[in-house]
Amino acid sequence: MNAVALESLLELPAYQAYSYSYPHKTAYRALSEPQPFRQAWANENRDALFLYLHIPFCSYRCGFCNLFTLARPSADTVERYLHQLDRQLAVTAEALDAHRFVRFALGGGTPSYLSADQLQRMFDSVRRHCTIDLPTIPAGMEVSPETVDLEKMAICRSAGIDRISMGIQSFSDAEVRTLVRPQQRDEVEHAIAAIRAHDFPTLNLDLIYGIQGQTEASFLASIDSALAFAPEELYLYPLYVRPLTGLGKIQGRIQGRIQGRMESRGGKTRFALHPEPQDDRLALYRAGRDALLAAGYRQVSMRMFRAPHAPASDIGPAYCCQDDGMVGIGCGARSYTRALHYSSEFGVSRRSVAEILEHYLSLSTDDFARIDYGIALDADEQRRRYVIQSLLVRPGLDLRAYRARFDSDCFEDLPQLNALEALSLARLEDGLLALTDAGMARADTIGPWLISDAVAARMAEFELR
Repeated sequence: MNAVALESLLELPAYQAYSYSYPHKTAYRALSEPQPFRQAWANENRDALFLYLHIPFCSYRCGFCNLFTLARPSADTVERYLHQLDRQLAVTAEALDAHRFVRFALGGGTPSYLSADQLQRMFDSVRRHCTIDLPTIPAGMEVSPETVDLEKMAICRSAGIDRISMGIQSFSDAEVRTLVRPQQRDEVEHAIAAIRAHDFPTLNLDLIYGIQGQTEASFLASIDSALAFAPEELYLYPLYVRPLTGLGKIQGRIQGRIQGRMESRGGKTRFALHPEPQDDRLALYRAGRDALLAAGYRQVSMRMFRAPHAPASDIGPAYCCQDDGMVGIGCGARSYTRALHYSSEFGVSRRSVAEILEHYLSLSTDDFARIDYGIALDADEQRRRYVIQSLLVRPGLDLRAYRARFDSDCFEDLPQLNALEALSLARLEDGLLALTDAGMARADTIGPWLISDAVAARMAEFELR
């Protein structure tokens, strides 16, 4: 693309897509030839790895959620899943041979959906199979308010978890109901009290803006409520209404009724309904950002803000997300080597998730030793990933580090980057290309703009189930 193309994109709503990973999972496909796990990792640096465990279970599914998760699974399914996690961990650690994990995350789904006993067994499994010392490395975990209690938090803190991330979304009961989420404010307060009682160094709270009926005043009220708990981190997420989610289905039914009424009145529609409601998310983002900056928080990305009292982000052994690999364990988990990203298949509907999960539960030890679904990254895709992962967070894209990694100039490799300065979306200073405030506000436009044509085509062809 060129500067004109980016200018055209800037005329559209700011929220095109969230570039939290590249390539997106919808670009993954069945590999033409399965690759042995050991071979895929043979030439990777394995002394500074990230271990991610995925727990694809929740007590309910929020209306906006398109993550790989199953609401209210049977007790037998959860137990079978934990057994498979243990088997996969054993195979993975053996195939990695000499290795060391220096980062750990437990995500989902809702990891705290597990019982206290199940959490303990899972942590025991990690320690038994992997070269990892959880209490000495950054280790995070996602929770939901209704699944948090003192016993579970004690087990997690004792295991070495030092960061708890909890989705609040809103402190307004009406807005939470709009998101098809049953939590109540007192439930949130009890959960935060249980987390704080065990002295986790970092508490992160997630809030959402763009909820139907939400106003700037109500969004700022939720931020004020969150600030009262002095979280070390706050994430402000724009609401996306995606296909096959609860809100997506509701929106589809509403559009269908409107379409039907219009056709019944004249045989055809007189206008095209925009796929999302009137978009005031950018104004809400700016209000929320300004409120957090005024409260002393530092902006790290369009979504992430860190408090002055947050622990230093470089605590623990060195790890660089651009250079070091991630090993995902569990159905729905992704893994990254430099040249291969892989995972299980991806689905959103309950039926699709249940089918993919059942397949995972049937896998043998030999199956875990092979990789059969993902995407290979050629040199161009590796460069694009580096740029996207660096540019959308502060301090930004380090040109010297890029040259050291790829032995080339990033502006020659991706000439479209020149458009960012021309449009005042980024500033080049002291070898660092950093987004301006205006650029950070348009991160969900800039990220998709940097996707290669090949990856964009694979994403467009993906059939979501």
